[in-house]
Amino acid sequence: MDGVKIRWDLDEEFTNFGHHFRFKIIPQNEFWIDREAAPGERKYFIDSMLIMHKMQLAGKSHDKAVKAADKTERAEREKSKLFKRISSVRKHKKEVIEKIHKKLLGTGAGAIKIWVVRGELVRDLFFLDFTAGGHDLVCDFVSQNEVWIDDDVVREDLLYVVLHELYERLQMAEGLSYDDAHEKASKIEWEARHDAKKLEESLSSLGFNMV
Repeated sequence: MDGVKIRWDLDEEFTNFGHHFRFKIIPQNEFWIDREAAPGERKYFIDSMLIMHKMQLAGKSHDKAVKAADKTERAEREKSKLFKRISSVRKHKKEVIEKIHKKLLGTGAGAIKIWVVRGELVRDLFFLDFTAGGHDLVCDFVSQNEVWIDDDVVREDLLYVVLHELYERLQMAEGLSYDDAHEKASKIEWEARHDAKKLEESLSSLGFNMV
């Protein structure tokens, strides 16, 4: 699927993949997978959706379906060559972070560093649901004063994800809960997707500078 168009026209919350029980915009018997900027994880996404969809159709709760899907996905990821290669250094956080960091994208106000990271490694080692981006105030595996942007984010979406994460982080730093900060960030992101001037002004107010 063209995830950029989905996020532009239908739902800015759509990420790597989705099904009807997660996104009501998706027909009941369809699975949608975003085009990948960094291919290689499609099998994991499909397997996860198959389990969740089957269990929820049978009346199981969302939480139970997610736990079952995550267990299977985690086991599958641990069989991959990438996971086995990183396992030798996974106990040494500095070395792991060096491998996860891919490219310094830019900076934000308050000495924030914005990194493009190897999203597959983040999902393999830390958090299966890492999608689009994250920051140190909500993800305990993200280094202090850093924002991480998944390398699976396509170029057309990049600045909108940067805006979302920087704005959400600022709101949390000022005392908002994650849920409230995320809601406000999603609103700003949606407005920016439909107003180029809003995107430019919002990024400037957050001190964003591309490296």
